[in-house]
Amino acid sequence: MNRVPPIVGLASHLGRGVQRIATDAVVGRVRSLPRTVGDLDAKALSQIMGRKVTSVSMIGGDAGTSSRARLALTGDGVPDSVFVKMPAETVATRLMGELGRLAATETRFYTELSPELKGLPTAYGSAVDPLTGRFVLVLEDLAVDDCEFPDTLHPLSKDQAASIVELLARLHAAFWARVPGWLYTASADSTSLLVGLLLKTSARRLAERTDIPVDNGRFIDENYRAVARLIDTPPHTVMHGDAHPGNVYFRNGEAGLLDWQAVRRGHPSRELAYTLITSMTTADRQVCERELLDEYRRVLAGAGGSRTRPRRAVAPLPTRRALRVCRGADHRRHGRYAGGGHCDGGHSPRCRRTRRPRHGLVAGEVTVIDHLGSFGAKDWGRGT
Repeated sequence: MNRVPPIVGLASHLGRGVQRIATDAVVGRVRSLPRTVGDLDAKALSQIMGRKVTSVSMIGGDAGTSSRARLALTGDGVPDSVFVKMPAETVATRLMGELGRLAATETRFYTELSPELKGLPTAYGSAVDPLTGRFVLVLEDLAVDDCEFPDTLHPLSKDQAASIVELLARLHAAFWARVPGWLYTASADSTSLLVGLLLKTSARRLAERTDIPVDNGRFIDENYRAVARLIDTPPHTVMHGDAHPGNVYFRNGEAGLLDWQAVRRGHPSRELAYTLITSMTTADRQVCERELLDEYRRVLAGAGGSRTRPRRAVAPLPTRRALRVCRGADHRRHGRYAGGGHCDGGHSPRCRRTRRPRHGLVAGEVTVIDHLGSFGAKDWGRGT
């Protein structure tokens, strides 16, 4: 397998991120875009929102993959409060955001794609400085509304899961067969070269500290890029990219999604399986999985998406040589991935940093459909 182009792509991407951060350190203070939440005065917000803001005051804030704050506003035609996202405070966290293209993805999503969707916070405006990577994203303040914010430790009910499945079906249908060209699959991301290494490192540390059967996932750890390419087989649509319970809210009984910074293109089964696995206990999901999938297919077809075949496992992959991750391979609970320290962005009264995933729940069974030999050595290659 020729690994030079992906490595070159990763190096180039990393270099651009480092360059933006370095440029910001040198000239950022003379650029027009505010650098911190404290710099967001009435004039700056008026320009970003396109409405006259007369006063700004801080309600509260926190930090994670970005700096976040709730601001009280007065002015002409402005909401009483807004939720603002800006670059992270530390260089290390900013570099992580640059690697994931988090700011560029989320601001562009809200500008170009969000007007066609429901079930997400209203965007009041955004601004990006491509030279320094600085950005400001002004969103609806959900904390003032009667919203329920699930967390990553408590499984969702069947009704809640059904509401999220319906929301995902409408998202997938909205962009079925017309995915914007700037979106890419997870497997096409140059940073995917790092994922296999991170998976192996996480598995090794968990094996040392817990009794979780991490060997159940060794095959995927060692063949991540090949697995990712397989499950990214078309047809494609727009995916939220990280639709676990911590990025969900419920308002008036209807589901919504937060944190659109990981939006990707991909096969809808990838997102649907991820969401169901991270939202419910294995036992609960097994009881209602078929019903939830039937509901997904019904809503997808009714909203203009593809009518998927009935009675396919988990979700339809366009190949029989599919990998099925099932029976609770749940990173939400056993903390296998790096999301344990993720913060909910301030919409919720509490921050997920204080609710780390529970270590010790049994990792689920990972089943490989079809004989591995049918893939051939060329398809699987080396692990990362």
